[in-house]
Amino acid sequence: MTSTRTAPRPLVRHGAAQLLRFGWAQARACAFAVGIFAGLALSAAVPLPIPRYDALLLYGVALTAAFWILRLETGREVLAILGFHVVGLALEVFKVHVGSWSYPGDAWTKVAGVPLYSGFMYAAVGSYIVRAWRLLDLELTDYRPVATTAVAVLVYANFFTHHWLPDVRVWLAAALVAATWRTWVHYTVGPTRYRMPLSLSFLLIGLFLWIAENVSTLLGAWSYPHQERAWEMVHVSKLGAWSLLVVVSFVLVATWRHGRGRAASAEPR
Repeated sequence: MTSTRTAPRPLVRHGAAQLLRFGWAQARACAFAVGIFAGLALSAAVPLPIPRYDALLLYGVALTAAFWILRLETGREVLAILGFHVVGLALEVFKVHVGSWSYPGDAWTKVAGVPLYSGFMYAAVGSYIVRAWRLLDLELTDYRPVATTAVAVLVYANFFTHHWLPDVRVWLAAALVAATWRTWVHYTVGPTRYRMPLSLSFLLIGLFLWIAENVSTLLGAWSYPHQERAWEMVHVSKLGAWSLLVVVSFVLVATWRHGRGRAASAEPR
């Protein structure tokens, strides 16, 4: 006879196994981002024959080529990720110009005070979304592409305009929740299909990016004005900014996939 205290054990084992599978899939999805962070850490600890930012640019190019050669990413995925690099670099040039943050190190490959390697940090976010979509077999239901894309465009614009106009990110966050109110993202872990609200996934990814930003500034990848004398934690308000930036990245990937005929479907599996 089975004890009532031991009956839940199969469920616990299944839950633990699923958690491990999910963690492994996430680790694979983060492979490019982990590679970028490894480069940041290594370049901060090892003397280099060329300026650090230049070395990081060469490293990022080599890492991208390695992922393509090893077929960890397809040629089309590499091109999509290059798009993130360009979008991110444009934002970086503007933000450095207005003094939001800075890159204090010297480099030959700086444009308007921004080292070209910085775009790889945005490319890492794009790579994660592209790879997670494929590895977890993501599917969207009740996704409203026009409304969500419109919010994403306004979010990206607000990163620029809030320096002169009122910052409307709170209203944009509310608009995003409204646009994705009934949208679910479905994903597969092992033999089981799960789902979560799309807006919640934005917040969770934003949380991990905020943690990654703290690590990056600690490693000297860039610095905010309040970190110039000594490192301090990035303010928690940046979590919201990262979550909104994830929306822009997500819409770019969703649009790219829709162009390939594999975006959202009407019914969950």
